[in-house]
Amino acid sequence: MLVSKTKGVGPERPVRPGYGTQGKAIVVRANFFAINIKNDKFYEYAVEIKPEPKSQKPRVKRRILELFEASPAGSAYRNHLVHDGSRRLISAKPLPQPLTGTVKYFESGDTGPHKDADKYEVTVTYTKELSTAPLKKYLEGDVTRADADDKVDPVISALNLVLQRQASESGFRHGRNRFFFDDNEKGQLGPRLDALMGFYSSVRPVHKQLMVNLNVCMTAFYQPGNLLEAIESFDRGSFGGNSAEFMRDVKVSTRHMGFKRVKKVFRVVTLTARTQRFKCSEYNNEVISVEEYFKRRYKINLRRPEMPLVDVGGPGKATYFPAELCTIEPGEPHLGKLSPNETSNMLNVANRRPAVNALHITQQGIPKLGFTGNPTLDAFGVSIATQMTIIPARELPPPGVTYKQGKPRVANGSWNILDVKFHHGARINKWGVLVVIDGQPEFQGPADPRLKDWIKAFAEKCNKSGMTVAGPPNIKIDAVKLVPTNTDPGRTRAITALEEKLTAFREADIVLVLLQRRDDYIYPAVKRICAVKLGIHSQCILTEKAFKEKGQDQYFSNVALKVNMKLGGENHRLDPNDMRWLQQTKTMMVGIDVTHPGPSSVKGTPSIAGVVASVDQHFGQFPASLRLQKSKQEGIAELADMMIERLQAFRARSKALPDRVFIFRDGVSEGQYDKVLREELPQVIEAFKRVDAKNARYRPKLSIVICGKRHHARFYPTSEANADNKNGNTKPGTVVDKGVTSVVDYDFYLQAHFGLQGTVRPTHYIVLYDENGLEPNTIQQGVHVASYMYARATKAVSLCPAAYYADVVCEQARFWIHGFLNQAHEGSSAGDSASVAGGTASDRMKRKREDAEKSVYDAAVRMWGNGLHPRLKDSMFYL
Repeated sequence: MLVSKTKGVGPERPVRPGYGTQGKAIVVRANFFAINIKNDKFYEYAVEIKPEPKSQKPRVKRRILELFEASPAGSAYRNHLVHDGSRRLISAKPLPQPLTGTVKYFESGDTGPHKDADKYEVTVTYTKELSTAPLKKYLEGDVTRADADDKVDPVISALNLVLQRQASESGFRHGRNRFFFDDNEKGQLGPRLDALMGFYSSVRPVHKQLMVNLNVCMTAFYQPGNLLEAIESFDRGSFGGNSAEFMRDVKVSTRHMGFKRVKKVFRVVTLTARTQRFKCSEYNNEVISVEEYFKRRYKINLRRPEMPLVDVGGPGKATYFPAELCTIEPGEPHLGKLSPNETSNMLNVANRRPAVNALHITQQGIPKLGFTGNPTLDAFGVSIATQMTIIPARELPPPGVTYKQGKPRVANGSWNILDVKFHHGARINKWGVLVVIDGQPEFQGPADPRLKDWIKAFAEKCNKSGMTVAGPPNIKIDAVKLVPTNTDPGRTRAITALEEKLTAFREADIVLVLLQRRDDYIYPAVKRICAVKLGIHSQCILTEKAFKEKGQDQYFSNVALKVNMKLGGENHRLDPNDMRWLQQTKTMMVGIDVTHPGPSSVKGTPSIAGVVASVDQHFGQFPASLRLQKSKQEGIAELADMMIERLQAFRARSKALPDRVFIFRDGVSEGQYDKVLREELPQVIEAFKRVDAKNARYRPKLSIVICGKRHHARFYPTSEANADNKNGNTKPGTVVDKGVTSVVDYDFYLQAHFGLQGTVRPTHYIVLYDENGLEPNTIQQGVHVASYMYARATKAVSLCPAAYYADVVCEQARFWIHGFLNQAHEGSSAGDSASVAGGTASDRMKRKREDAEKSVYDAAVRMWGNGLHPRLKDSMFYL
């Protein structure tokens, strides 16, 4: 019996109504391994550390608990204990009470504490017994979701600590569930940067069985060694890269005091040990240089006093330190943005065939994570299978794809469009071509015969594809020469010149912008100027690709796909039989996503929320609504208003509001599912009430489906017949709804697309809310065929197009505030002092930081302006 009641008051998540049956039945291997538990209970304890560590609390607390386990008080129970590195400890057997121990702190790698080492008292206090019985009942479907939150989740989190025990000691932990190992599987990404192979591990309850999900993962790590040597190596090998940004937030160790200390580098500064002077309290407030201080205080003669210092104090408390005295420790992850070359190298390192990844998991992951021969697992009565689980799956049939003229054959999830005409070709009455000269000119000018021939060939391709494209004199051709980067490093003058030229095209339907390269300034500027300031469609084209004779016709076809959709056309449709699930009544398909600032963004940079929706029963055009909102806010603050805009657009095109609304929500983690129901669902319903002033009772039937890509489930063929013939992945259309899916939730995994490289990743779909009574066959086959509707491709895509479009429009809108999203925060200078009166120093610092972040947010809002220009609001400008 499956019970679905959610915790607290609110709508219920639907229980799986059954399993899909359509398609060819197959079996696959999944990277899940069965777990068996003998013990019927564990014991949970609270950990108290006195005094609280002053800085780097998570890292220091974890180290204190490691020292406690090795102390006389804790060593007798070592194999029976696991902890979260902070406040929670789990034991396989009861511990004596009270259990208290004192440790003297020293860093890993030192032989012991120094004479003045900090002392900490660790107290372990019993809190409760964790019975494994509710977990076993939950696996059978006999526990409500509310009870699972209280009785099952604590056991699962405890088991994760048990399974992670050995890996956290022998490898490098990065995040909660990933562990990396410095071995022969690593590959170099760039100067002083390696990609290390590791393994993701997470305990997952599935119907009738507890599993652990294991997967291979790769992450960039700094090469260990001297920090100054690393900076110099980076400067030599990165061809103009920013070493200050590269080294930001890296943890380093120092030993100038005779013992190891760990600090975080907040920034590399231009000041040197020889030139930076300060008032030194240790020497009667004498003003001395950093170089002189280390010579007098520690008897250290710096080898390179002319080199830049690093700030290890941070905003408001800058502490400058010679880089030559710092060491990057092994296992230090690189959190910043990778360069294009490093990203390419990462893809090459991580690009392994499915069979290779499967062997890595079973032959390396299992032993490295300690899933065999582990005394801690034995103490907790836990055993883990060493072979992947084998589960049922199905291969769904592809839909038929149609054009106004020509019907291509779909094979391996793709088709060819060389001799077809779009279902609805857009009309281009006026258009322009802007050649951006950014370096050595490739053309003699706007009148260059080679350029004119290229423009003519592109127009002919568009016309041949079913569009109507005007020829001369309705084509405006111009060029702009940009100021070189060495005299304009921020490209401010270049962008000003670019805007002046683009303004001359404001009457055009679209402008083709020919770029010699796609950099971090010019491409984003083109997109922002055209979409926000001028309200004209733009299509950027790299001359390196566009002017190659080989493959040019295919390139033109791909560009024509985007241009036609931007201007309101419709490229292809699906066979009516495949669309029946959507077209049986007026249906609006919605995609929702939120994109957040990353590690290289300025603190306070806003998040961007995007909503796209279909406007008619062809499901070709998906115009968008966009909003800025507070940084890293997962929910969507103005969802009701954006939904009203999409409903109004549907009514304008279809002459009526929809009877059904299907929402595909991207970017939601497992822990946020109920938050969507609590916070976003009411806004959607509010939009229904407000959209029609004459009919407040308007209420279409609503379904919400979560689309998850950030998971680690992978499937492997069990026979050649079920594998693609290129790299051994499962075939397009593979769907899994048994064996590794949720105990209660209505979910399935679907791989609609062809896996081009590495091990293909399916999308995890969860039906979160359903008033339409979606049957498993309907939603599974429906999402599968919808994956062939993505307009700018001639293949099935990995994500339902509505959600894919929402992701794309958010990424496009990032260019509108690009300077904030891709600018490292430089921190405070040495002369900073608190400017806010009142309160403690920490209060003042917090208020100062909050004021700075608000200032950044306000500046980003000004840069955003009114957002998308009104001329583009009913278009797919973002393709």
